Amino acid sequence: MSLKEKLAEKIEQQRLRTAKLLKEYGDVKVDEVTISQVVGGMRGIKSMVTDISYLDPEEGIRFRGYTIPEVLEKLPKMPGAEMPYVEGQFYLLLTGEIPTEEDVQELAEELKKRKALPEYVKDMLRAMPRDTHPMTLFAAGIVAMQRESKFAEYYEAGHFNKNTAWEPTLEDALDLMAKLPVLGAYIYRMKYRGDTFIPSNPDLDLGGDFANMMGIPKPYDDVARMYFILHADHESGNVSAHTAHLVASALSDVYYSYSAAMGGLAGPLHGLANQEVLKWIQELMKNKSGGKVPTKDELKKFVEETLASGQVIPGYGHAVLRKTDPRYMAQREFALNHLKDDPIFAVVSMLFEVVPPILSSLGKVKNPWPNVDAQSGVIQWHYGVVEYDFYTVLFGIGRALGVLANLVWDRALGYAIERPKSVTTDMLEEWAGIHKQVETVR
Repeated sequence: MSLKEKLAEKIEQQRLRTAKLLKEYGDVKVDEVTISQVVGGMRGIKSMVTDISYLDPEEGIRFRGYTIPEVLEKLPKMPGAEMPYVEGQFYLLLTGEIPTEEDVQELAEELKKRKALPEYVKDMLRAMPRDTHPMTLFAAGIVAMQRESKFAEYYEAGHFNKNTAWEPTLEDALDLMAKLPVLGAYIYRMKYRGDTFIPSNPDLDLGGDFANMMGIPKPYDDVARMYFILHADHESGNVSAHTAHLVASALSDVYYSYSAAMGGLAGPLHGLANQEVLKWIQELMKNKSGGKVPTKDELKKFVEETLASGQVIPGYGHAVLRKTDPRYMAQREFALNHLKDDPIFAVVSMLFEVVPPILSSLGKVKNPWPNVDAQSGVIQWHYGVVEYDFYTVLFGIGRALGVLANLVWDRALGYAIERPKSVTTDMLEEWAGIHKQVETVR
């Protein structure tokens, strides 16, 4: 059964479930909303639906119900690779099923047919100032390809049908997912490697070909596979995923939607954490231990000084998780095999021992454990990707796996345009009883 046939079958089943919920249970109360949630960025309000991933406080991110260790174990791997095919993760997120080797190869061949980057995109990128941020180049490249959108063409031709709109959306998702690694590598080589480009190798899988186009030898192919798989999704409420969902709810195609999402990912509070970790560690090594790996006592003192100054320890803590991020542990296992003699990784390992007890002793920290960002930038640096600004592009390539899968399903289930209701500060004060208190004082 082809990927499209598999999705068509699953979509029909899911439509029946959604229709039943809306028709028979639409008035069931799901959650209570507080003023702090209204003012505080809607954090934790249950108001979106996705079956692609779920953030479990104890298990970490679950991709279609599978934990990260299960995903890394169950997804097919190419011979000799430590990490699974990225294409397998995309298949899993789209269908909810662990793919067979045949499924992966079929999807991989489909993506290879679509991966060529249009020449006009290259011309546009080369016309932009070379000091342009790589995320600006990345988002611009994505939205420039909107002219290729099959959904936009389908809609403009007057063919829109809520039951079939997912099909051109799937075509766009496959087209864009195929091109993103090529776009990212092209930007990297243009901006940081003197306009020297390495062509795509049709014999390689997505992760292997990305490493090839970046010009980085093994085992960076496994680094790419691991990085893209681990960053593939994080529920739908984070800024980038939510932005894509919001824009797509207006029937904007995936190019408009994902380029907008990358604008959110570029924000310091969302996609820059891994480079902040690396900067912090390098500052420590330069200023506190003379460029050498600090002793445990020196590291402990630096952590305490950082906290005393009102700063946080970058890469530690998580709004939902209550244990060490399984994405961190997956990367740590890889690093223990490949980065044993790396001085920065030595500091990362020592932080894993030093930071949690210090944060726990403060009594106010719900999660003193490291998250995914505590490890990922260090691995990129080790393999020669030392340009901090590019790390978020890598994040953007991986995150597309989940976001694009979500957009296909959003369209398949006909989710409505997103339009939350705003209230005024006066209304909030009235609900809080503040106006009554003022009147009483008077």
